[in-house]
Amino acid sequence: MRHGDKINNLGRKKAHREALLSGLASQLIVHKRIVTTLAKAKALRTYAEPLLTKTKKTGTKEQIMHQHRIVFSYLQNKEAVKELFTVVAPKIAARPGGYTRILKLGIRPGDNAEKAMIELVDFNEIYGNSVNKAAEPAKKTRRSSAAKKKATPAAAEATAPAAEATETPATPAADQPAE
Repeated sequence: MRHGDKINNLGRKKAHREALLSGLASQLIVHKRIVTTLAKAKALRTYAEPLLTKTKKTGTKEQIMHQHRIVFSYLQNKEAVKELFTVVAPKIAARPGGYTRILKLGIRPGDNAEKAMIELVDFNEIYGNSVNKAAEPAKKTRRSSAAKKKATPAAAEATAPAAEATETPATPAADQPAE
């Protein structure tokens, strides 16, 4: 019986599954998006996101080297680790989580497997998220009912004109690049 077993084994033994996820994570970091099956993409998300979080831990030189070694023990690919810490880490520094996006692509004709594209969110120029550079890490927020009670109507009125001022006019469809 598999009571409480939440891991998707992907039809493989542990060593084979870890090698598969390590290879997929390395390719995701190097190429910024890969196409695979939906089950592998979902398993890869749970494997890769903690590794991406480890790149954000800054401190002494020894702590940073320690994070490099931990990530390398998972990826086993020097080029992917270098790309992760030099290119990917500065872009995801301000994001509090959710570094990957999974888009379903339909079925594969050969075996009817559901395909999906998994990509790093901050590296998709189509959505325009890459325009903002990460200057400082995001603030950690604490959600509580006390913060909601403290909000006054005067504070709500002060934020309304600021929100209207930040809206940009819509551009005509002719200015948009064709795909």
